[in-house]
Amino acid sequence: MTKSALITGVTGQDGAYLAKLLLEKGYRVFGLIARRGTDTLWRLRELGIEQQVELINGDLTDVSSLIRAMETSQASEVYNLGAQSFVATSWEQPLLTAQVTGVSVTNVLEAIRIVNPTARFYQASTSEMFGLIQAEKQDEKTTFHPRSPYGVAKLYGHWMTINYRESFNIHASSGILFNHESPLRGIEFVTRKVTDAAARIKLGKQKELRLGNIDAKRDWGFAGDYVDAMWLMLQQEQPDDYVIATGRTTTVRDMCRIAFSHVGLNYEDHLLIDPKFFRPAEVEVLLGNPAKAHEKMGWEAKTSLETLIIMMADADMRRVEKE
Repeated sequence: MTKSALITGVTGQDGAYLAKLLLEKGYRVFGLIARRGTDTLWRLRELGIEQQVELINGDLTDVSSLIRAMETSQASEVYNLGAQSFVATSWEQPLLTAQVTGVSVTNVLEAIRIVNPTARFYQASTSEMFGLIQAEKQDEKTTFHPRSPYGVAKLYGHWMTINYRESFNIHASSGILFNHESPLRGIEFVTRKVTDAAARIKLGKQKELRLGNIDAKRDWGFAGDYVDAMWLMLQQEQPDDYVIATGRTTTVRDMCRIAFSHVGLNYEDHLLIDPKFFRPAEVEVLLGNPAKAHEKMGWEAKTSLETLIIMMADADMRRVEKE
C-alpha cells in the first residue's frame, strides 16, 4: 500500500527537497498551501515536481483546515516545516511569529491527535533555540537560550512536540537543524544574499553588497542532505530528538570569500558593513554535534560548505544571466 505524507511549508526550501525525496521513495505527497498573491510554487517547479505534489488549501493558524488536510491526505507521516522562518522579521512581527512558528505546532499536533494519532510527526526545530550558547559544541543535551522571537517560538514548538510524545504516545520527533542552504534558499537569507550579489556584481548589475555582522559563525550544510535526516527520524522505532549539523563552523566573512572568489572577484572590493543589518541580540557562534544522528540513524552531511556555496553561486549566475 502506498504511503501518504503531508508536508506543511511544502513550497519552502526544505519542503520542496523533502517532497522530491518522498516522491522518489514512492510516497503520495500532499502539501498544505496557504493562499498567497505571489507565485509560491517556483521551487517545486524548479525541481520538476509541481504536478506530482497534491496541494491542499489550508493555514497553520486554522485548526479546522489542518483537520481537513489530515482527513484528505490520510497521511501516515506529517512533516511540519511551515513557519515564519526569517529571524530578522521575528523582531518586527513577534506576535505573528509566535502564532505561526510556535502555537501552530500545537494546532498540527491536535489535528493528528483528532484524526489519526498513529501518524508519525516531524517538527522542524532549529539551532536558533541554542542562541547564547552554553557549550562549545551543541548537542541534544545542551541548554537552550534563544536570542530572537523566532528562537523562542521554535522552542515552544519543540517542547510541545516532546509533550505530545510523552502525554499522548504520539510518534513525534524534532530535528534540531543547524543552518542549511541551497539554490532554493530565499533571497532574504544571508547565504543566498551573498551568492546572488556575487553573480550580479560579476555581471555588472550590482555594485556592492551590504551586510551586518560578518564575523558571526554558523554551521552550514546542504538542505538536500538534511531532508534525508527528517525522513530517517520517522522510520525509527522510537521517536526522539536529533541535532542535524555538519560539525564545522564558518564565518559569514569566509562564506563571502568563497562565493566571490568562485566568480573571480575579491569580496573586500564590494562589501559594505551596514549597521541596519545587525540583530538586536546576536547569536555569535553555532556549531552542532551530529554524533547521535550518525550513531542511531547512520546520517551524516555529505556536502561541504565550499561545494554548497559554489552550487548556489552557479545557480544565481544562471538566474541573473536570464533576467
